[in-house]
Amino acid sequence: MIKKKDMYIDYKRSFNKKRGRRNKMPLILLVILLLLVVGIGAYYLITTRIKTNKYSSNTQEQAEAQNETEQLPDQASASQESEGSAQNQLSPTVTVTPTIIPTITPVQEEVVEVMDTRIPVKAKGIYVTSAMAGSENLTSLITLVDTTEINTMVIDVKDDLGKITFKMDSALAQEIGSTTNTIKDIDAFIKKLKDRKIYLIARIVAFKDPYLADKRKDLAIKNKDGSIYLDSNGEGWVNPYNHKVWEYLIEVASQAAAVGFDEVQFDYIRFSTGSGIAKADFGKEAKNKTKEAIISEFTKYAYESLKPLGVYVSADVYGTIISSSIDAGLVGQNYVEMAKYLDYICPMIYPSHFGEGNYGIEYPDLEPFKIIRKVLTASQEKLDQIPEEEHRAIVRPWLQDFTATWISHYMEYGANELKEQIGGVYGAGYEEWLLWNSSCDYSEEGLLAE
Repeated sequence: MIKKKDMYIDYKRSFNKKRGRRNKMPLILLVILLLLVVGIGAYYLITTRIKTNKYSSNTQEQAEAQNETEQLPDQASASQESEGSAQNQLSPTVTVTPTIIPTITPVQEEVVEVMDTRIPVKAKGIYVTSAMAGSENLTSLITLVDTTEINTMVIDVKDDLGKITFKMDSALAQEIGSTTNTIKDIDAFIKKLKDRKIYLIARIVAFKDPYLADKRKDLAIKNKDGSIYLDSNGEGWVNPYNHKVWEYLIEVASQAAAVGFDEVQFDYIRFSTGSGIAKADFGKEAKNKTKEAIISEFTKYAYESLKPLGVYVSADVYGTIISSSIDAGLVGQNYVEMAKYLDYICPMIYPSHFGEGNYGIEYPDLEPFKIIRKVLTASQEKLDQIPEEEHRAIVRPWLQDFTATWISHYMEYGANELKEQIGGVYGAGYEEWLLWNSSCDYSEEGLLAE
């Protein structure tokens, strides 16, 4: 009799059948998983092989294209087309073989140090006005160089009025008309002096610039009401916080370097001390940056911009800032910080410019040797704050070859007073100096013969 299947189930038999099927399942899954791993591995190796071949071919093509481009610029596009064609010709069919993927070592850029080709000169110099430089009277000063120890001329390139001594390619100078033809042929002028082996320093008046302040009022120092600030002499100044002023100064300085000056010297690299300056509006940046900070920042900017042009960079500073933090704060000149970013720092240590009793000297103008030596000794102590391994400017002071009739206790200055000042420089351990006389009338008898 055929037994009829119904709802009653033999659970023992059913369980045994299911367990048999379960024992077979892990084996099937293992086989499937193994096939998947093999397939994925094969696909990865094929893909890697193709990418590696492309990379090697691509790198070689790029290197060849770069070499061709450097030699023949007009063939750059042709090289790129060849590179594209090479990539399109790569075969998609690749035999799967063990592959060693090359390790790519990044190319390190070689640091090339720019050689400093500047030749230092122990300068013993005189100041030459733009008017003197452009006149036939310059011959007398050339004779002074030929017959005495003088070997340097500090010549106006941008003077106290903001006028530029010779024609130059400066967009802003041309816009405002600040260039003059005082020195008619600058190339011939430079050659004439270089033939005499005269070390040439371009004097560039920085932030005292009444001409620029008038022509470009947006660059001028302003009063709180928006009017142009004028100093005690009725002259305008440009704002040291304005970087457009910086660019103009470096542009002028660069042109001086291009025509053959050996050094660029910034004068009036400071703030005005005229009446009303305390109430002047220097703009938003002045709220977060002191006068000393911004002048030091400009000094660094100027040094880093001009040194690569092959010129030395120097700056004139008040002699009183060496020992007076009050004066330093007023004019914005930090002696130590500025010395870090200059080749030469030139303190104006005219005996007549020190107040009665300074450095323990009752009347400094009457004792030129003593005041010069004491100030420069203080200079040495001040600059010793800079570690020996760090850059430090050479000190080259300005000396007085004029008579300061406007002070109460003065004396006539001539050859003897000049000798005393120079003796004070050497007595303090310094070797260089510059002489100032706004009329370019120097005491020849106070100088050594050539």
